[in-house]
Amino acid sequence: MSSTPYETFPGHHGDRGDAAGVTSDGAAWLASAGTYPRSTLAFWEERPDAPVVLPCGTAFDVVNAPAMHGRRMLDRLWDEGPGSGPVAVFRGRMLLFAAPGTAARLPSLLDWEEWGGRGRAVAPLLCHGTGDAVTVPALNGDHGPAPADARWLVAPDTRHPWLPGPEILLWAAVRAARPTVRISIFPPADQDAKVYDVSRRR
Repeated sequence: MSSTPYETFPGHHGDRGDAAGVTSDGAAWLASAGTYPRSTLAFWEERPDAPVVLPCGTAFDVVNAPAMHGRRMLDRLWDEGPGSGPVAVFRGRMLLFAAPGTAARLPSLLDWEEWGGRGRAVAPLLCHGTGDAVTVPALNGDHGPAPADARWLVAPDTRHPWLPGPEILLWAAVRAARPTVRISIFPPADQDAKVYDVSRRR
């Protein structure tokens, strides 16, 4: 985790507890995934409210989970594990940014765990790596609240974020699939408001 000040991208308020805002360093890291990072940053300068499609496999891979199971994975990572890298919600799916190479390795680990086998009702996980691309939410900032179906839960805030690898995400997926009852003091509509303390991240 970087100890540098929370430098902000144009339009962002700079509140470290604001899960919706991407810092300038975080935007630079996201842009580095593409072939023309300067063009991406220039586009965001003009349109910080616009989502962008970025390729996977170089700066990051992405593990794509259904929203409910992804939320459980995220809670396990922060409550019992090392934390997470950047995490976004997009159109009912949770996008967990992972170390490059995760998309190639995680499916075989899931097969070894017999994920979905023996009649087990578990959430399908999609792994996006080299040759794939994902749509990332807008940077947001002063351009109004993020739409419910596209926003950052753990926003990128450094040029060199810590990203979980396949073993950590396998652990989180298996823990999240356990048939345990979790009681929340928040009604379902407010569960996405949970703030994750990025200073804990490895």
